[in-house]
Amino acid sequence: MRYNWQHKEWPNFTYSTEEVEAQLYEFSEKAGKVNGLMEGLPEESRVDSIIELLMTEAIKTSEIEGEYLSRKDVMSSIKKNLGMLPETEKKVLDKRAEGIAELMTDVQKSYKEPLSIEKILSWHQMLMKGNDSMQGGKWRAHSEPMQVISGAMGREIVHFEAPPSSRVSKEMDQFVTWFYHTGKEGVNKINKPVIRAAIAHLYFETIHPFEDGNGRIGRAIAEKALSQTLKRPVLLSLSHAIENKKKDYYAALKIAQRSMEITPWIIYFVKTTLEAQISAEKIIEFSLIKTRFLDRHRNILNNRQMKVILRMLKEGPEGFEGGINARKYVSISKTSKATATRDLRDLLGKKVISRQGQGRSTSYILNLH
Repeated sequence: MRYNWQHKEWPNFTYSTEEVEAQLYEFSEKAGKVNGLMEGLPEESRVDSIIELLMTEAIKTSEIEGEYLSRKDVMSSIKKNLGMLPETEKKVLDKRAEGIAELMTDVQKSYKEPLSIEKILSWHQMLMKGNDSMQGGKWRAHSEPMQVISGAMGREIVHFEAPPSSRVSKEMDQFVTWFYHTGKEGVNKINKPVIRAAIAHLYFETIHPFEDGNGRIGRAIAEKALSQTLKRPVLLSLSHAIENKKKDYYAALKIAQRSMEITPWIIYFVKTTLEAQISAEKIIEFSLIKTRFLDRHRNILNNRQMKVILRMLKEGPEGFEGGINARKYVSISKTSKATATRDLRDLLGKKVISRQGQGRSTSYILNLH
């Protein structure tokens, strides 16, 4: 088996964008729309949207690698890194959540800075927090081949083999140089943000410079490439879109790592990034709808009603599964069933909610529009 890094043309990939020109245009339109929506939000809602997107990216980029983190710990860590937590609340128990949150916020904050070896190693050091078996911030150095495999012992299938460890330092120097020269001031500038991000991710994943964490760092690099080319921090969760169809991601990567002609990878990555942008647009549009909804009803709700409605709104654009009913109302507001029934009847009369179903199946949804 011959891999792309073994070709004499490495790392000069070839590709065509003809098949994805419409999607590239749509991505640019939606990126501009998302930016405009964010600017139209009140400061508090804008910050909440950024935190939601950062948290989704942090959680999903870890889930792709089979690591499941506490949503609460990740959110606390992101708020801590954004300077939004009081000193008394700054302790996060899960160091892995602290590390990935630190990485995600740094990718946003430092997007203008040139990508450097030092930055990549520092990101890896953040990522390896809480991982006692792995030292962060160091290239892999073992003499055995770095292979991506699956299957039972003795029947392993090798999906990919990376360049030997002895080549990693030189390959990474070359990668960082490529990243600079394809940026906004580079001699080989790539004007289309998604194309630059697609190649950057594939290039980095092929080198596979670390013992662990390559996927998460590679997706962070892709987001940095997007942000630099857009000239603002990108607002989407690329990992969420990848995780939704994880098998497609690994299949596309496997094919791309066996050829210097990467048009199929470009097509896959553009489609996935557009899906991520559409999902981000929905989250931010929901923030705007939520803000307007609360402005309309804030002064006519009692404290119990406000508590329940805020809890329902936390579920995002998809809403509370099955809606709200008296039993859920009692659980959230810590009140009696009689009071819950009275509060729900009041919300129905004020047209804050709408009824679904009949009898024991009765539930209610918010009238957001």
